[in-house]
Amino acid sequence: MIKRLVNLPKNNSFFLFGARGTGKTTLLKQHFKKFKNILWIDLLKSSDEEKYLLDPDLLERQIKATVSGESKVDWVIIDEVQKVPKLLNIAHLLIEDLNIKFALTGSSSRKLKQKGVNLLAGRAWVKNLFPFSFEECQSINSDIDLKDILQWGSLPKVIELSKNTDKAEFLSSYVQTYIKSEIQEEQWVRKIEPFRKFLPIAGQMNGKPLNYHNISKDVGVDDSTIRSYYEILEDTLLGFQLPSFNRSIRQQQRLASKFYFFDLGVKRQLERKLTVRIEPGTSEFGDAFEHFVILEIFRLNSYNKKDFELSYLLTKDNVEIDLILDRPGRPLALIEIKSKAKVDERDVKHLELIGSSIDNCELFLISNDTTTQKIKNTQAYHWSKGIKKLFD
Repeated sequence: MIKRLVNLPKNNSFFLFGARGTGKTTLLKQHFKKFKNILWIDLLKSSDEEKYLLDPDLLERQIKATVSGESKVDWVIIDEVQKVPKLLNIAHLLIEDLNIKFALTGSSSRKLKQKGVNLLAGRAWVKNLFPFSFEECQSINSDIDLKDILQWGSLPKVIELSKNTDKAEFLSSYVQTYIKSEIQEEQWVRKIEPFRKFLPIAGQMNGKPLNYHNISKDVGVDDSTIRSYYEILEDTLLGFQLPSFNRSIRQQQRLASKFYFFDLGVKRQLERKLTVRIEPGTSEFGDAFEHFVILEIFRLNSYNKKDFELSYLLTKDNVEIDLILDRPGRPLALIEIKSKAKVDERDVKHLELIGSSIDNCELFLISNDTTTQKIKNTQAYHWSKGIKKLFD
């Protein structure tokens, strides 16, 4: 059994959101293994989807039919609930009237947003599931290689596969299934071809300040359409935006957000670079390592419910801080990410400069250097130790 870092409630209804392939169904099967009297509805099955689309009230009748008997349903699990949003109204009533508990999964919040669903008005807690963190990968294989994760990502199926050719085949299929199931079938875009053209460009723009106008010229659509495409990526849980730092400092700042895909392998498949080996010392390795560290921190922030606000900073003079954590009740954490195996004073130049302009902040250098050291005012850690320190 794989121990995931997300903690699921045992006595309260909850939503479990995550992109397809992150292991939501597997996790629920593990979580509810010892529970009895469960009704499981899988809306990925066309028969279940059609049945409840035509008659959402069927769920209420099913539950009420068991209320007085020994087989009373205690938990209802609905996989991919966004496919039949009206079931949430029924769930709301059943939670209120009969104290039925619900576990509701979703790989897209877009349809729920469009239908004005209120996520059961707080009666169901919200949990998120991501591809495996490095700690979860190690629980499966203690010899897991960071280079493999930078190359192929950490979706559960990818970690399960041993052959690189199989990993490449799976990631190619994953992207095509996403376009077909999430975009075409749900009709999120009027024309699919511009969106197909957009995806590899979005992969290339991963971790870079977004310029919607330049991307729109490359894709052949207007700026507002590009913005809507990025909203679709976020709503289907394929990534997140990292905003620019919102406090005033002496240096004038650039205000564009960055976008990061939720998985390194999917990002590399989108930009068609899976066949390019990632080697230390290359810009490809450096970009992938920065992406990896930011994903680890993003996932741990969600799993640990820390409520850290993540941002980055880039000045007009191109002085950049890779990541800033606004931690409630603690100093700001300014983080420089370097893939180098040996760091020195040159690697903290930007941190020291910006840190001198911000009151009450801590400076961190996270890298592949295994030596823990203090460089001027910056605490330098190997990435595995530094990420833990940020959350201690």
